[in-house]
Amino acid sequence: MNAFPATTDLCDANEALFDSGELRVLAPGLLSFGARERFCGSARTIKLFEDNSLLAQAVKEPGDGQVLVVDAGGSRRCAVLGGNLARSAADNGWAGVIIDGAVRDVDEIDGCAIGVRATAVTPRRSIKRGEGQRDLVVAVCGAIVRPGDWIYADRDGVIVSARKLHG
Repeated sequence: MNAFPATTDLCDANEALFDSGELRVLAPGLLSFGARERFCGSARTIKLFEDNSLLAQAVKEPGDGQVLVVDAGGSRRCAVLGGNLARSAADNGWAGVIIDGAVRDVDEIDGCAIGVRATAVTPRRSIKRGEGQRDLVVAVCGAIVRPGDWIYADRDGVIVSARKLHG
């Protein structure tokens, strides 16, 4: 499932797309969780800050092999994804979740058939006020991500493309 060339090979084969901005790389250093080390799919986006209400709602919807990209403002004060939400995302067919922010319950996340990347881990949970926005352009780990962009993640990193780069 989700077979695609390595991110390094995709970058090498599409180097001209960097100049146009159609191909972007998320900043190095993302932590990797979940049973899928490699995943790809079209992006759905969420912007939130220390309130995971919209993320909790999104992972309960059919993911259809998409990747949820979350601009959590880089907060490390509380986790916006934990084991229960990761399990919901996997059960509902999301290929992966990328969070510019923190997760928790990493042992539980690692048991889920999903790929997760995040900037931090913390034991504190988020609040729920019902705030945030969905399906808008977000800035995550130094890269712009638009709904519908293609996300490719493996052990070498995460790339974002304006178009699908594999068969």
